[in-house]
Amino acid sequence: MDGFAASGMRALLYNERVSAFFPNVMPTLRAYSGFSIAGVNDDQPSALGRIGTLEVRLARKPKDVRRAQRLRYRVFFEERGMIADATTRISRRDVDPYDAICDHVLVLDHNEKLRGLRRKPRVVGTYRLLRQHLAEQNGGFYTANEFDIAPLIARHPQASFMELGRSCVLPAYRTKRTVELLWHGIWSHVLRNKVDVMFGCASFDGTDPQAHAEALSFLHHYAAPPAEWSAKARAGRGVPTNIIPKDKLDAKAALRALPPLIKGYLRIGAYVSPQAVIDYEFRSIDVLIVLPTSAISERYIQHFGPGAERHAA
Repeated sequence: MDGFAASGMRALLYNERVSAFFPNVMPTLRAYSGFSIAGVNDDQPSALGRIGTLEVRLARKPKDVRRAQRLRYRVFFEERGMIADATTRISRRDVDPYDAICDHVLVLDHNEKLRGLRRKPRVVGTYRLLRQHLAEQNGGFYTANEFDIAPLIARHPQASFMELGRSCVLPAYRTKRTVELLWHGIWSHVLRNKVDVMFGCASFDGTDPQAHAEALSFLHHYAAPPAEWSAKARAGRGVPTNIIPKDKLDAKAALRALPPLIKGYLRIGAYVSPQAVIDYEFRSIDVLIVLPTSAISERYIQHFGPGAERHAA
């Protein structure tokens, strides 16, 4: 979910797939320059926290989202080599229909020495958040394309769910401070919107589960959710992650092989689906992350502050 690539027919197939699943948003994509940010409440401050010259805030205007899209383009397409269609190459922005209804968390660097000719601080990190009521008003969550999350949500009718995705940070800013600010922004948003459950897909590069046998097996043996927080892959799409038996697995080596994002989710207290989904269009192996706020490690709550006051702006 953190980066999508398409070229030629694959781009057309992707748009058709999203249009069928998300019909109310595709018109917004076609007239994208005029969209309003549906997820942001005017009574919520945009600034969420600060460490030194770095600030975390919510996007408030379409131009803020465009800056996040340019960052995503740099990371997903230029750095990771995903193949862009003609529209994406011309705009140099990673755009999809969900942008119009999501909250966008941005980390900006206010260091004037690094601005050069820029008038505004540089966007160096971003995360995209989709709250349940906005998803339900506009066709659903993106994750439902790969995982059958309806039973999971139905088991918790009083809970408020929020989907996380499209996370990326510029290489020079992949430091503890930047990641900490991103999570501070997410935690602030969780508290202000009374979110009970965070979830979303996290990805391994490539389409061969055997290439990630150790890491996937580690997740199966050590991070599987209890039944109440479990969700299966959509029919016909799931692949097993129990590749290496637990007694044959080098747990330390497997842990080191995990992508940093997934490793971070585990540290906080997240569960990982016992099945994976291979996305051949986008060349990734996706697993479902589920993080009830009640399961978040107490030390992380204390680190950021029960009221997200640690780095408050």
